[in-house]
Amino acid sequence: MPKIVMVSGKRKRAIARATIREGKGSIRVNRQRLDAVAPKLARLRIGEPLQLAGDVAKKVNITVNVHGGGWQSQTEATRLAIARGLLEFSGDKGLRQTFLDYDRHLLVADTRHNEPHKPNDSKPRKKRQKSYR
Repeated sequence: MPKIVMVSGKRKRAIARATIREGKGSIRVNRQRLDAVAPKLARLRIGEPLQLAGDVAKKVNITVNVHGGGWQSQTEATRLAIARGLLEFSGDKGLRQTFLDYDRHLLVADTRHNEPHKPNDSKPRKKRQKSYR
């Protein structure tokens, strides 16, 4: 039975679910090949964990479904899911340290969110003006 790993990554409102199985190194994000992902910055950011993993990435097929948030949040969620999946698939402690040395957010989710609007105010931090005259 082939080894299959399912992991997820989150950033703001974006959620990425990655499935990693033995294969020939194909990577698909929302049914689209990685080299067709636009913009180019997103493609490069998603490719970072693959380059750091080296041979491990060439032996697996990765399918990622991502939804919610904007394109940058989706990119961050996707790379988090891919890095976690590659680490779990390989079980290599050295790879974990490589990821952490390069960028901590390859393995640890960034939990920051935007602040909600407060009642009777136009923005999260802006207060109503007071007039004393």
